[in-house]
Amino acid sequence: MGRLGPTEIILILVVVVLLFGAKKLPDMARSLGKSARILKSEAKAMKSDDKESAPADPPHPGDQTAPRTIQAAPGDVTSSRPVTEPTDTTKR
Repeated sequence: MGRLGPTEIILILVVVVLLFGAKKLPDMARSLGKSARILKSEAKAMKSDDKESAPADPPHPGDQTAPRTIQAAPGDVTSSRPVTEPTDTTKR
């Protein structure tokens, strides 16, 4: 009972086309693809955020500045996180 044959799949596709219309299906597929890409990038960002939260190397003796903190909203301390400043190591 759990397997779908070719007849059932064709019937389901016909019902979907009749319900949504042939013009709406490409837009729905495009928005579904965008949503999947956003979800994938957010999951990747969360994984890299977990790796960055691991203990870092101790600061160099020449670094006297504290890391800056960016807040998402004024007064919202729960969503703030330290930001590392990019360093320019190239000589000009």
